[in-house]
Amino acid sequence: MQESEIQSIKQRFGIIGNSPLLGHAIQVAAQVAPTDMSVLITGESGSGKESFSKIIHHLSPRKHNQFIAINCGSIPEGTIDSELFGHEKGSFTGAHEARKGYFEVSNGGTIFLDEIGEMPLGTQARLLRVLENGEFIKVGSSKVQKTDVRVVAATNVNLMKNVQEGKFREDLYYRLSTVPIYVPPLRERGADIELLFRKFATDFAEKYRVKPITLTDEAKEILVKYRFPGNIRQLKNLTEQMSVLSTENKVIDAEMLLHYLPKDQSQLPAIYHDPEKERQSLSERDLLYKVLFDMKKDMNDLKKFVLEALQTEGSTSKVIENHSELFEDLDDNSINTTPPEKPVLLNLHPSNVPAQAYEDDADIEDIVHETEEEESLSLERKEKELIIRALQKNNNKRKHAARDLGISERTLYRKIKQYELEDL
Repeated sequence: MQESEIQSIKQRFGIIGNSPLLGHAIQVAAQVAPTDMSVLITGESGSGKESFSKIIHHLSPRKHNQFIAINCGSIPEGTIDSELFGHEKGSFTGAHEARKGYFEVSNGGTIFLDEIGEMPLGTQARLLRVLENGEFIKVGSSKVQKTDVRVVAATNVNLMKNVQEGKFREDLYYRLSTVPIYVPPLRERGADIELLFRKFATDFAEKYRVKPITLTDEAKEILVKYRFPGNIRQLKNLTEQMSVLSTENKVIDAEMLLHYLPKDQSQLPAIYHDPEKERQSLSERDLLYKVLFDMKKDMNDLKKFVLEALQTEGSTSKVIENHSELFEDLDDNSINTTPPEKPVLLNLHPSNVPAQAYEDDADIEDIVHETEEEESLSLERKEKELIIRALQKNNNKRKHAARDLGISERTLYRKIKQYELEDL
């Protein structure tokens, strides 16, 4: 598309600016206009997205039919289906007569759905059916109706993020964004800010019959560098405010301009704080602290348990009895009161071993083997004695005996069979 054609479109639709980003958006809108493809216009609030929907409609074969602009965020969730698709008489409280929806009224024309990200999920499903099949059903009706409507949608939020969070249908997103158009914010349009300011200053001078305001060089520099979070709408309101209140001096210098600009705004990029994410981060941190404290407590309990086990004369059963709560979540087979098959030698440093111990390996094996057998017999004997005492104390009621021993009934049954105590 030639530059002259883009300038012609700007003049026709009152678009001011020479920014390359703006020119590219206009070019895409003009190229897609003759088709029936769905278009998704993205951009910040106040950047002029509705102007591009009008370009698409008036440069299309539908230009002689109806164009309806709808702000999805301004319609209550309970009535948006009725507004878009209509309803039958008596379909809900207050439906005293049947009503046609926008998709029926604008048949053959164009519907501009602004703030599409605010549309409820149920309505999104209905809209997807219109886009795919050209069909809709009125609220309170079972009759399928046909419509031929082109949909142009716009949003100032990240729809893909909403898709990932489950707030927007993924299939609808891809159906709407057949052709995406990005409208740049005012701060990305450079010198266009000054052009728009002069246009608004002239318009308000004629409206209020006053001399138009002008800016000094320093004021122009401040104006161009300002971020304008409200975009064109904010610049227009600012110009109108200065046109009305600057009754004596119509030349706005830097000091006067700063007086009108919001005091809480900065020319530096703003840091965005998401309260929901901050709360989420705080709860995750609290959870991590809790886990760490629980681990520390468990370690302390484990140290006490091991210390007592070492100080007790090899009586593992006694340790289990005193610390039964530590074994509550263990499987029965996990609690084994018999010693391991191989001895575990701790702190065997050469300085702690007598020199003659290295003279004969066979002697070492014999000593270890004898020690193992003695410890094993000692443990089994003490364990058997504990079981007998517990059974006698509880009149052979194994349930109560197991509780006193700090083991499960199943483990007690196994030990009774092992030590042949069935006839006790």
